[in-house]
Amino acid sequence: MANLFLKQAKQYVATRPSYPPELFDFIASKTPRRDLAWDVGTGNGQAAASLAKLYKAVVGTDTSAQQLAHAPPLPNVRYVHTPADLPLAGIHGAVAAPASVDLITVAQAFHWLDLPRFYAQARSVLRPGRGVLAAWCYTEPRVGAAVDAVFWRLYRGSAPHWAPNRRMVDDEYRGADFPFDPVDGEAHTGPFEFSTERRMDLDDYLMYITSWSAYQTAKDRGVELLDDATVHEFEAAWGSDRKEVKTVTYPIFLRIGKVRAEE
Repeated sequence: MANLFLKQAKQYVATRPSYPPELFDFIASKTPRRDLAWDVGTGNGQAAASLAKLYKAVVGTDTSAQQLAHAPPLPNVRYVHTPADLPLAGIHGAVAAPASVDLITVAQAFHWLDLPRFYAQARSVLRPGRGVLAAWCYTEPRVGAAVDAVFWRLYRGSAPHWAPNRRMVDDEYRGADFPFDPVDGEAHTGPFEFSTERRMDLDDYLMYITSWSAYQTAKDRGVELLDDATVHEFEAAWGSDRKEVKTVTYPIFLRIGKVRAEE
């Protein structure tokens, strides 16, 4: 996974949406304690920074040193660069001791994980019967009918360049194996729906597209997804002024559950 984002770490930081406070408030309300949170696939620390406002300590891990280089330094956040194949003993040494974690979050990275292996790690460090796992993704941006029509033509055309894992995002994590119990007060594990917004001009919006792993994969294969014709289509759809700032909305889909007491 890390290699897919090596060449566009700066674009990722500059254009990816933030997550709304309502999302974190909902998640935190489901953890009986707020001592330690582990943010898996933390990337540039976006979710970790929000968790740091609600939890005493946060550990953010990622396999990409380039992404971590853009994470904000915070007094109660510790960032750890981990190899993809870190064994369970390594998790206990580098991340957290067994049965010590109140919350594990996976923001827009759940679909990259080896889920059976990750679940074994999660069950090992989460507090038995009380620890919570929350994983969410955001799906494709909405601007308005004209821009969205161009976007979806581009997105459908980009399909051969996405890793197969991406289908989990297209499915809004609905079909993902998620062997956890519903958190207190909920009848199921989701997905629960939220949304976030970002204000962008056309250049920002196009830079967001260049942050896709599929964009870089296509480029490495000699395919320019944002060719002149496509950019002109976006310009026409955006309006006469490409510097006009528009509201871009990203739907968010959350799966959340608590570890079973016997595990």
